[in-house]
Amino acid sequence: MICYSILGPFFPKEAGRKGANDTVVGMIFGCFALFNLIFSLLLGKYIVQIGAKFMFVSGMFISGCCTILFGLLDKAPDGLVFIVLCFVVRSMDAIGFSGCVTASFSILAATFPNNIATIMGLLEIFAGLGLVMGPPIGGFLYQMFGYEVPFIAVGCIALSMVPLNMGILPNYGGIASSVSFWKLLAIPKVTLVCLIVFSVSSCIGFLDPTISLFLTQKFNLHSGYIGLVFLGFAVSYALSSPLLGYLSDNLPRIRKWLLLVGSWLIAVSFSFLGPAPIFHIKCQLWMFVLMLVFSGFSLSLSGIPVFPEIITCVYENGFEEGLGTLGLVSGIFGAWWCLGSFVGPTLGGYLYEKLGFEWAAVIQGSFPLFFGSLLGLYFIVVTFHKRRSVSGIHADEERAPLIPN
Repeated sequence: MICYSILGPFFPKEAGRKGANDTVVGMIFGCFALFNLIFSLLLGKYIVQIGAKFMFVSGMFISGCCTILFGLLDKAPDGLVFIVLCFVVRSMDAIGFSGCVTASFSILAATFPNNIATIMGLLEIFAGLGLVMGPPIGGFLYQMFGYEVPFIAVGCIALSMVPLNMGILPNYGGIASSVSFWKLLAIPKVTLVCLIVFSVSSCIGFLDPTISLFLTQKFNLHSGYIGLVFLGFAVSYALSSPLLGYLSDNLPRIRKWLLLVGSWLIAVSFSFLGPAPIFHIKCQLWMFVLMLVFSGFSLSLSGIPVFPEIITCVYENGFEEGLGTLGLVSGIFGAWWCLGSFVGPTLGGYLYEKLGFEWAAVIQGSFPLFFGSLLGLYFIVVTFHKRRSVSGIHADEERAPLIPN
């Protein structure tokens, strides 16, 4: 996650000097997610054939190498050459990242089948630490040593983890699944929950390119301070994740409420990030940080229960338990997450350029509001249908004769 988040405080400004406008910067952030989406599906489908351990280790190696290469792009000529190389290296990094993440989800779900949400919550601590540490470390190293050092340092750390994981991780086997992703998406609940995944991911991705630009323009903050502002979001997301994961595992009946309430709270927090011009509230730095903290909690509230909810729904619909099915679920989860990570920064960069941060945040916050409302409507329809079915069964029992003919 540090490899992913380290760009936030300084890359938009550096890319602007090399001839990339706000929309192109958003697309550079977004292309990572686009390739991550494609390869999450492919690698999730063939995880048994490739091997979960090999996929995890090789993905980490590719991501580390590409991070180092990205740090050398300041030597490239300005304009089109720099932009093209950014897209190429960032896309290759995404392929390695998708293999690493898809394999890690499958390994954890196979190892801890009864505590998936808790483990996911603990995993989000380290993901949150990556989000926390990436921007301030990146901003500090950029100010002290320039563009190259942040990427080279983080890339070397990632590469150092490769031999460690080769020695620690066991080999995971399983039966390849013959089911396609389309059969998963044919389940209405799975599709609706995946739309929640998309909205949560797009909100997180939206913040990457826009916060740096907004804080620089509005408050004239330097890269190091911008990295510290990111702490408000990442700390609240990381600290709330394990608690929500524990609640989700031990009280599975409340997962739907976590999903719904979280989706609606995201919309509220994003409306006050700017804040929205309709509120006629003057933007202040303390309020911006407070809303980032609230956004981090809201995104965790809605995002943590989705993976175990999809797995539970898939098993309830007759899918076989095993690494093959877990690979499919991990792939489809990663694909929707990556789709949101592509749409978030890409659309965010465009809306920021055309409408400004305030309205861009409101539009982005409307995604989880809309999809959360759709999921709530689905739960209402399912509950109503179950009650009618139970009433019909009781009515048939009452009409049945006490003594059969």
